[in-house]
Amino acid sequence: MDNIYDILIVGAGPIGIACGIEAKKNNLSHIILEKGCLVNSLYNYPINMSFFSTSERLEIGDTPFVTTNPKPKRAEALEYYRRVERKFQLNCHLFEEVNIIRKADDIFHVNSSKGNYMARQVIIATGFYDIPMYLNVPGEDLPKVRHYYDDPHYYANQKVIVVGASNSSIDAALETFRKGAEVTLVVRGPEISPRVKYWVRPDIDNRIAFGEVKAYFNSNITNITDEEVEIETAEGTILLKNDFVLALTGYRPNFSFLRKIGVEVPDAAPCIPVHNPETMETNVEGLYLAGVVCGGLNTHLWFIENSRVHANLIILDILKKNLTS
Repeated sequence: MDNIYDILIVGAGPIGIACGIEAKKNNLSHIILEKGCLVNSLYNYPINMSFFSTSERLEIGDTPFVTTNPKPKRAEALEYYRRVERKFQLNCHLFEEVNIIRKADDIFHVNSSKGNYMARQVIIATGFYDIPMYLNVPGEDLPKVRHYYDDPHYYANQKVIVVGASNSSIDAALETFRKGAEVTLVVRGPEISPRVKYWVRPDIDNRIAFGEVKAYFNSNITNITDEEVEIETAEGTILLKNDFVLALTGYRPNFSFLRKIGVEVPDAAPCIPVHNPETMETNVEGLYLAGVVCGGLNTHLWFIENSRVHANLIILDILKKNLTS
């Protein structure tokens, strides 16, 4: 039975790494499978992004996260989690996507893009950043439409429409504006989201007030062409000349994958996967959820700072089960 891991973790983000650390601390054999690079979601964040949380709230494994900035930058977080993973010498397999997980005779059989594994317990820590919330409008598949944003320089001197009112949208609007883009915000609701970072909110409010960034509230994009974008506003339909559309309308967990491996996910929003919040165990015995994937479409509920505890809850439950078995 030596070829059966105590724990197999899907996802090598901060919470997946935290689960691996807790497993190792408690002498539980583990393997972490990650379809991309280490902390893949963080790697795909905008290059200039600053975290909302302070560095101490992003710490895992009782390892200090030292920075001279009030809020750590993306590059600092990447280096921190890389060093933490190296410090604990976790059994982490990168660029290895999990295809299917099935349970037979109390053992999970996991097939990936590179091999097959067996484990007594499985932890899903896949986050929510892989699947965008699409606009579902004609022209959304054009090359000019982007659902991820990285570097503002690319959009210098271009006519850019940014869709959304959250932190990612507002950061993109301000950064591209400062690189010389002609920026238009299209917001479905009546105002900028109240969850926008408090030090950013006055900046975007002033840019809109001074007419430096045009904003259409209570509005939706209805059609995209190579040269224009059609917007349904409160005053009627307008057409804007346009070079790029940054549709930063949020992301969602991979519900199809969760359902495929047996996790019950309600069809109705917010589609929170079935799990016990005290142990993080799903309806499948021995299969756990950790991190932001637990929130379904409520992606604003869970962050690194408040889901770090999931690792402790899961390992504690596994240890209790081992004692009683």
